[in-house]
Amino acid sequence: MSTAASRPRSDVGPVVVMGVSGSGKSLIGSALAAKLGLPFVEGDRLHPTANVAKMSSGISLTDDDRWPWLDRVGEELRARTADAGGAITACSALRRIHRERLRDAAGRNLRFVFLRVKRATLAERLTARKHHFMPPSLLDSQLATLENPAGEDGVCAIDAEATPDDIVVAAIAWLAKPVQR
Repeated sequence: MSTAASRPRSDVGPVVVMGVSGSGKSLIGSALAAKLGLPFVEGDRLHPTANVAKMSSGISLTDDDRWPWLDRVGEELRARTADAGGAITACSALRRIHRERLRDAAGRNLRFVFLRVKRATLAERLTARKHHFMPPSLLDSQLATLENPAGEDGVCAIDAEATPDDIVVAAIAWLAKPVQR
């Protein structure tokens, strides 16, 4: 019997941990996945080479740059969810239309955990971060692109100035509730 076959299926479904660069998406997403026993998909690793090169050069992505990436993230979430009953990904999902594109690719039951962080904290985190293709110079562009998902169905906003453990606990509590649509 394989390990995957012996693991109980989750009923969490697909989840995107979203926010601007430096909000803690990867840290929280991987910790959340580990706590829930679900696969984690690092959205940054699914960017086409051209997107990484563009951002590394300090050039903001356009929606046309993002569409193939968002489709790939959503497809990966759908596949992993089909296998495990749920999956977690880190993906900026900055605009409502991006979140809709992800829902179309991953499934309409997709939920989002939005990490809210103050600009000053984001700037500090990005400046301290090493070995990442997203330069701090793109922070203002990300903040300008962000469409606050407050009030959207299937979205929970969490203060990401809290400790990672507290953020994960809050996300798990929200994910345990029945989906409100």
